[in-house]
Amino acid sequence: MRGIQVSEYVKGPKDLKVTELPDPKPKPNQYLIEVHAAATNFFDILQIQGKYQHQPPFPWVSGAEFSGVVLATPSDPKSNPKFPVGSRVFGASQGAYASRVCAAEHELLHVPRGWSFTDAAGLFVTAPTSYGALVLRAGVKAGDWVLVHAAAGGVGLAAVQVAKAFGATVIATAGTPRKLEVARQFGADHVVDYRDAGWPDQVKKLTRGRGVDIVYDPVGLVDKSTKCVAWNGRILVVGFAAGKIEKVAMNKVLLKNISLVGIHWGAYAKFETQTIPVVWEGIGRLIEQGKFKGTVFSDKEFVGLESIPDALLALGGRETWGKVVVRIPQAGESKL
Repeated sequence: MRGIQVSEYVKGPKDLKVTELPDPKPKPNQYLIEVHAAATNFFDILQIQGKYQHQPPFPWVSGAEFSGVVLATPSDPKSNPKFPVGSRVFGASQGAYASRVCAAEHELLHVPRGWSFTDAAGLFVTAPTSYGALVLRAGVKAGDWVLVHAAAGGVGLAAVQVAKAFGATVIATAGTPRKLEVARQFGADHVVDYRDAGWPDQVKKLTRGRGVDIVYDPVGLVDKSTKCVAWNGRILVVGFAAGKIEKVAMNKVLLKNISLVGIHWGAYAKFETQTIPVVWEGIGRLIEQGKFKGTVFSDKEFVGLESIPDALLALGGRETWGKVVVRIPQAGESKL
């Protein structure tokens, strides 16, 4: 197969190279997948630099999120494969930046009906994070006002769609006119540029002074968000894309009866496995109802394993919106 193998940590995506590699050998509980698309994530950049919390032993193939076709099912005689050979699947497993990858059954799902491999490749991380946060952790309901920070990002666009599907009014923040436009295209009712220091006042004005019921924060804007959250409001701590862990004046939390609520979707596989299918069933219903669509960055197309460094650079440079996905044509398939 062809893939991007890491034998030593690199300074950045430009140092990544595509090489010929042996086909991966699935463990008895793993499927072998032919990769048709791979999604990029910020943690992919950290991992190739040796800065991520999960660092495989050298050498390893980079990338985590993918979609493709099942080539072989688990060899374990006790297994009862859910995905037969030929199934269109998406999922997450180390080694996605390659023409083939191995994955266990709990790391895979069927590509939704009518979805392309490109759209499905970016679904496994963002959709359940946003659905789990808003629905399970914050109890979003019709009539709520929801403030979504970094609304044009992968989890942000998923959050906008989930909130709208449950009948909420969405205020989206972003940092460029293009990203504000994208947030509107995915359903945001109002948009606010958070480069303007007065954005909390704009949010309060939009809610006629009341404030929002839920804040979805993958950036690190909790402290400023306390200024525009309503009494009994919930602030979802989703991530720290701004690059630092902020400190919050807890008296503000007390005075407005605010709930600070964390969401660590990846940890559900360890602590609350029974909730995972519930979340995916909910996402599936939204997709069937036409209330949730793919969030693939479409201003520029990335095709072929050789374009992965450029895709990661675009992602890391904050030039993009949604999910940056690389289409990976197989042998004999056109790159057009």
